[in-house]
Amino acid sequence: MKHKALYTREEMLVINVKTLKERTVTVEEIAEVAFRQQSKWSKTISMKDCIDSVEKILSLRDTFHLLQLGAEIDRLTDEKAFKGPIQDILQIDLGMFGIDELFGLELAGMYGTIGKTNFGDIDVNKPLVVDRLNEDGKHSGGMCHTFMDDIVGAVAAAASTRVAQITNENEALKDPTVEELKLDLDV
Repeated sequence: MKHKALYTREEMLVINVKTLKERTVTVEEIAEVAFRQQSKWSKTISMKDCIDSVEKILSLRDTFHLLQLGAEIDRLTDEKAFKGPIQDILQIDLGMFGIDELFGLELAGMYGTIGKTNFGDIDVNKPLVVDRLNEDGKHSGGMCHTFMDDIVGAVAAAASTRVAQITNENEALKDPTVEELKLDLDV
């Protein structure tokens, strides 16, 4: 049997959505976090914009790798497959562990400093699905979400940032001086 290591963006999106569902998360829940964060700054943002951005981010190769690895670590923790102290550290989502936040920072960082700042806000305030994942993992018998809560928060932060960038670009294009600049550049 031939092993496959490279996937198209569409395949990565489908696999990521399936993995999220297995870890009890939907695209819409992630989009709701992005919408809540970004709608404070602009009334023109829609849930559709946020869903589109979440799906775009879930189709990226770096996101695919981080999400798949994080979900697998959480799954293996559920199965108590780790030995020694790391099993307990992962199971209780020890605050001083920090590797899970590195996954989140790396993912959100694809959208620059603002992406990281947005992730920090989500990581501290734990809105909606992020809070649910965080709390579920802390109860005995619940699924481990040590990595998933940070990955989901980071996808939401990146989507929030992407929506803001698109909104700002659209606003800039409405500026009459943009046309003047285009004319000057044509010369």
